[in-house]
Amino acid sequence: MLRRCLPRFCAAVERSVEEFDVVIVGGGPSGLAAAIRLKQLAQGREDFRVGLVEKGSEIGAHTLSGACIETHALDELLPNWRELENPIKQKVTSDGFYLLTEKGHYKAPYLPSMLHNEHNYIVSLGAVCKFLGEQAEALGVEIFPGFAAAEPVISDDGKTLEGVQLHDMGINKKGERTAQFEPGMIFKAKQTVFAEGCRGSCTKKLESHFKLRAPYNFQTYAIGIKEVWEIPKEKFEAGKIVHTAGWPLTAPGHENTYGGSFLYHFGDGLISTGFVTGLDYSNPYVRPYMEMQKWKTHPFVRDMFEGGRPISYGARTLVEGGYASLPKLHFPGGLLVGDCAGFLNMPKIKGTHTAMKSGMLAADSLYSSVFKDGGEAGVDCKEYYDAFKGSWLHTELHQVRNCRQAFAKNFYFGCVYTAVSSMFLKGAEPWTWPHHARDNECLKPAAQCKEIEYPKPDGKLTFDLLTNHSRSGTAHNADQPIHLKLKDDAKALDVNLKTYAGPEGRYCPAGVYEFVDDGNGAKKLVINAQNCLHCKACDIKDPTQNINWCTPEGTGGPNYSASM
Repeated sequence: MLRRCLPRFCAAVERSVEEFDVVIVGGGPSGLAAAIRLKQLAQGREDFRVGLVEKGSEIGAHTLSGACIETHALDELLPNWRELENPIKQKVTSDGFYLLTEKGHYKAPYLPSMLHNEHNYIVSLGAVCKFLGEQAEALGVEIFPGFAAAEPVISDDGKTLEGVQLHDMGINKKGERTAQFEPGMIFKAKQTVFAEGCRGSCTKKLESHFKLRAPYNFQTYAIGIKEVWEIPKEKFEAGKIVHTAGWPLTAPGHENTYGGSFLYHFGDGLISTGFVTGLDYSNPYVRPYMEMQKWKTHPFVRDMFEGGRPISYGARTLVEGGYASLPKLHFPGGLLVGDCAGFLNMPKIKGTHTAMKSGMLAADSLYSSVFKDGGEAGVDCKEYYDAFKGSWLHTELHQVRNCRQAFAKNFYFGCVYTAVSSMFLKGAEPWTWPHHARDNECLKPAAQCKEIEYPKPDGKLTFDLLTNHSRSGTAHNADQPIHLKLKDDAKALDVNLKTYAGPEGRYCPAGVYEFVDDGNGAKKLVINAQNCLHCKACDIKDPTQNINWCTPEGTGGPNYSASM
């Protein structure tokens, strides 16, 4: 077993074992779609057990997205969903894409087909997941919210995944058992489906153990900062969508930083808005959180928010590598689905329908090849990749496989290439460009870069980080081992601070990392783990990969409201 993130004594604890046919790790769209499909296929088999573990306090608590969704995967999974009580109500009514300069804006006269949203819906993805969770439970899926999968359980010979170990409860900051100590159970399964989302902690270990990635197909990421606002009725246009690109990421000092924004009008006078920054940026003075605050000061954007008030805040990382970054999807005893595999369609700015489809393909493959006639443990379900290759999911991702790489070369080249690819090439180009570098390798030394000026928060349109953070509902048990591990404490000062000016204090959207005076005229790094939004940006962007994000106790982290 792999136990790098747990206190050493835990290996000796006697753990209870629960056995399932399939265990699914993660209660997002891909995991829930896989669970529903498996129970649909096994209809009438009461002995067929599907368990789903979700580290959030409830299904949807950790789910964050725009979200404007396509529904064709949902149509395939639940053809009657429109007849059921559901949160998918707001159809898109208008669509606009704008290029921002420092003071002006220009509406794109043509939208590539991938950005057309006329048949789509604006939703709270957390609410959609709650709906899917209800459908899953009605079919007999056993859902365990508030339980974090801490470790993959590997066979003694190291060849097969046997399930997952849940996180221990009741261990204090010093790593000692308290009176509330409960050892994490082991959920054994014939097959385990990992739907952990972006940069899953178990998935990261499985990729290493089973060698699921080659050196060239590493993942590349972005970080999305999101706010939900109530706005005046006269400014609200139900179903309206606005996307922007350009300023402030094209301003001096950003050195070809990639990103953009969205504004979605939905619900009762709400705007769901977010700003995405590619994590392959090179200037360590970039602050993604403050890029969003700065963006809101643009005259075109400011007008949409004035007179309103923010009600929710959150952040998460996104997988942007697409087709060129997909790992091996199967291994003995397990499969990868959704964002932890990397199925997001970056130029379309959508991943819900692709995540759901991957979960359905995984379920179909598992049931037909492993469980239809009984089922053996530890099978390497190679049929999953064949199913993916033959699906519309493969076609969709293959067509846009070079778009993110084009933006990495140059923002304007990326715009042109994406438009040409959408109109004419449609994936027919005979090349697949590799990604230029891992995100953590892209930072330049601070001495080579310009500091970036950001607006002082005014408390009306722009906000300091901790004020906004209070709107995320984040809470952790304060007396538990820190879940953000430094592999080498000295690197934080000797490398990160001296060479890169302490970038973890800037890319983190939750105020987790602070360099403060140690009382002796020097600096020390303070890790405020209780603030963590579980976005994983630190695990991704740390220049020496010195930060290892592990799961805290279950239920810890953000508790996003239904509006998110």
